[in-house]
Amino acid sequence: MSLAPPETWPGQDGAPISCREKLKVLAENHAELAQVMRDAFEDAVLMGVEEAAMRRILIELVQALPSPKRRP
Repeated sequence: MSLAPPETWPGQDGAPISCREKLKVLAENHAELAQVMRDAFEDAVLMGVEEAAMRRILIELVQALPSPKRRP
């Protein structure tokens, strides 16, 4: 596993996203998110949270994100 962004970002139709501006935003968002997650993970582990538990908590957080396509 790597903290680097994926080589390609798959679109809804399966084809890779190719728009330069979209790729730039996706790369910036990935870098910001990776840093925030790294900081939160390190803080939690250094404060005594069990590593595997913190990984599960972060995974559950991502899985709980609502789709922006669904409207309430």
